[in-house]
Amino acid sequence: MKKGYWILHVDVTDPDNYPKYIAADAAAFEKYDAKFHVRGGRCTGPEAPVKSRHVVIEFESYDKALECYHSPEYQAAVKLRQQYAVSEIVIVEGV
Repeated sequence: MKKGYWILHVDVTDPDNYPKYIAADAAAFEKYDAKFHVRGGRCTGPEAPVKSRHVVIEFESYDKALECYHSPEYQAAVKLRQQYAVSEIVIVEGV
């Protein structure tokens, strides 16, 4: 079975409150056995401007990645992310 991944690109607009989102998303990620491959760290956009923070999260399958996103646990957290950051999320199936 192919893995599912979330890829997020984030600019935190409220660094004082952004940790509330990080704390809130933990329940969903634990429930769906998410594995972080990238969570912040140095980055370079050699061909175009990029957001300041990047996250790659692995799930057992594409369907599990979607289930996690649509779960009540994550939907509560996403409201905080949208309040404290400008971000893009893509959910993709791995190879």
